[in-house]
Amino acid sequence: MENNFYQFSAKTLFGKEVSMDTYKGKTVIVVNTASKCGLTPQYEGLEALSKKYKDKGLVILGFPCNQFANQEPGDEKSISETCYTNYGVTFPMFEKINVNGDDAHPIFKYLKKQLSGLFGGIIKWNFTKFVIDTEGKPLKRFAPTTKPEEIDKYLQTILN
Repeated sequence: MENNFYQFSAKTLFGKEVSMDTYKGKTVIVVNTASKCGLTPQYEGLEALSKKYKDKGLVILGFPCNQFANQEPGDEKSISETCYTNYGVTFPMFEKINVNGDDAHPIFKYLKKQLSGLFGGIIKWNFTKFVIDTEGKPLKRFAPTTKPEEIDKYLQTILN
């Protein structure tokens, strides 16, 4: 049943349902984001990676989450202002979700099960990054404090 990233779907920030199989054949980074976090400037680094590797098939998917110290309290409008206006994000942003607990979004339940990370099946903080290969298989998990620039070297090895 839970064999592939492509079986899931999620709603964009503006309520449009998107199937993850839209991204078949692409390398995907799924990241839980927040607008009022010390790590929020990572939006810039993520956008830089998105621009740099878009032609090589990289797609970044941002999932706002308010489960960590109330750092994403806003609605869709304020989230989109942070992402699109303040940071110039061009990659897809999805509606605010939970990443931990019983009501965690199915994508995050799946990714945590596939790549449990240092803290087992939980996400510790905002900006945890999951890399999924072109076949929909989760490859690697990066900690919240791992800057997007540090992921660049890894991406170079898998995108070529």
